[in-house]
Amino acid sequence: MASALNEKIVIAHRGASGYLPEHTLASKALAYGMGAHFLEQDVVLTRDDHPIILHDIYLDTMTSVAIEFPGRERGDGRYYAIDFTLEEIKTLHVSERIDPLAKLVVHPNRFPWGKSRFEIVTLREEIELIQGLNASMHRHTGIYPELKAPKFHTAEGKDLLQIALSILQEYGYTGRESRCFLQCFDSDALRELRSKHKVRLPLVQLLGDECREWDAFESGQLSVERWLNEIAAYAEGIAPDMEMVYGRRDQMKRPAYSSLVEQAHALGLFVHPYNCQADVLPEYANTMEDVLEIFYSELDVEGLFTDFPDRAVRFLEHHAAG
Repeated sequence: MASALNEKIVIAHRGASGYLPEHTLASKALAYGMGAHFLEQDVVLTRDDHPIILHDIYLDTMTSVAIEFPGRERGDGRYYAIDFTLEEIKTLHVSERIDPLAKLVVHPNRFPWGKSRFEIVTLREEIELIQGLNASMHRHTGIYPELKAPKFHTAEGKDLLQIALSILQEYGYTGRESRCFLQCFDSDALRELRSKHKVRLPLVQLLGDECREWDAFESGQLSVERWLNEIAAYAEGIAPDMEMVYGRRDQMKRPAYSSLVEQAHALGLFVHPYNCQADVLPEYANTMEDVLEIFYSELDVEGLFTDFPDRAVRFLEHHAAG
């Protein structure tokens, strides 16, 4: 695997999710065809210990679970993937993401809600699709799994880390050369992967409000320098919310650059911010290409998560040719 510091990559955020329902095989196949260098997988467990690809630990944001299995919600009104077997989950229809409280589609201008037929897939099914395409297309597209809510799974009596790792190892994802990044918001889980499980895959610390240290950072109790030094002890890279890198206001109320990328690079950490969307632009940009220029060219990040991988691939190809 080429060093992440020596290549610019496009990471398909939940697949080509700007065009098709997220984390479906159709979305991943489209992202592959668009030339994405890595495809992201969010991994959660079913009741019978199958790792499935789903951004949330809940089923009600993407599926017909409330219709198919009325009364199976928990006391908070949510339907948890971990309460259903894989056989049950395979009966569900997947659509564009909705807000389960407001009952509104989150991205109304994307793939029409409720149309066509999509289903939740397993980690094994997705890996086999990607590896199959790599064989038939003679390419080396990689995977970028995120282990979702490890502590939640542990509290439910399940070892998400070990189960996911066993499948990754079964399919040959064992070291830096295997084109697999492994990401998580939970720093304790990443430390465990490195120290207990002796994982050789490049580990990526996700940074955002799901990260345990986020509140300390936001309040000023934890400096960027100290935070990054701690991360560098167990991870090879960081994946920050884009707003942590650029867009927060300076004293003049203007969008400003942070020192995050520069300080990360000084410690040998690569930087893969999330998530660049053509239909949800920051106020400092008129087009998605404006955002790509800032992050890839000005800030010199090594990779970017995006719902629209085709546009990021075209941007990098244009700059490489130019």
